[in-house]
Amino acid sequence: VFLAVGFYRPHTPYVAPKKYFNMYPLDKVPLAKVPENHKEGVPAPAFGSMKKEQEMLTDQLRLEARQAYHASTTFMDAQVGRVLDALERLNLADRTIVVFQSDHGYHLGEHGLWQKMSLWEESARVPLIIYVPNATGNGHASPRTVELIDLHPTLADLAGIPAPEKLDGKSLRPLLDNPTAEWTKPAYTQVTRGTPTATGETTKKGQRVVWGRTVRTERWRYTEWDGGKAGAQLYDHENDPQEATNLESDPKLAATVVEMRRLLHAGFDTKTTATEP
Repeated sequence: VFLAVGFYRPHTPYVAPKKYFNMYPLDKVPLAKVPENHKEGVPAPAFGSMKKEQEMLTDQLRLEARQAYHASTTFMDAQVGRVLDALERLNLADRTIVVFQSDHGYHLGEHGLWQKMSLWEESARVPLIIYVPNATGNGHASPRTVELIDLHPTLADLAGIPAPEKLDGKSLRPLLDNPTAEWTKPAYTQVTRGTPTATGETTKKGQRVVWGRTVRTERWRYTEWDGGKAGAQLYDHENDPQEATNLESDPKLAATVVEMRRLLHAGFDTKTTATEP
């Protein structure tokens, strides 16, 4: 039996019972820290999801938006708890695989952005929790970089069902038993600037579509816009988890750029599908 349970929250509008708002008093909600020069050295398409009305938000409205988002997220978490409680009550927990995921991440003012459709960490990264009865890795976080497309081969593997040969993903079963097991597969994400028509090359207004593609390893994120013609970005998550400094043009990291570019193009050349924030 396969059961898919979808929760609309915390999607906009950020609606939740008042008690969840009370958990996040406005005077305790921090604003995202955005340096004044945060756009320097960054390709313009990286900010292509920014809307004019969002740039005009006052600090008070920013606080209220962050409070409401946290409240609706906590409200959603409570509903997930009801589902898990039902598994326990029905004596199904010890023979049920549970996967918790989101379809994209979310900006709450970081880089001056709100919502999704960027290739920054906040938008491209998603929550992913997998529980498998008796798995030795249960309750432990894994530092490895994985993708949502890995879920199909993972669930097939765990269920003992043959998976199609041409899947882009890879079974996460080794990480479920040992969260620190060796793992070299990076994660890929892509977005467009402009909505493609059937050809995928132009918008309905005849404007050229610009693709943004990024690859994430445990330490690095490398992004190219329009195959690099519209700029590129490199971030060191070991020293800069907020992705505040674009290192793509740092001559000391030239070899890293070459390797990350190789990973990026190798990944998109071989994938039949790609994730989108």
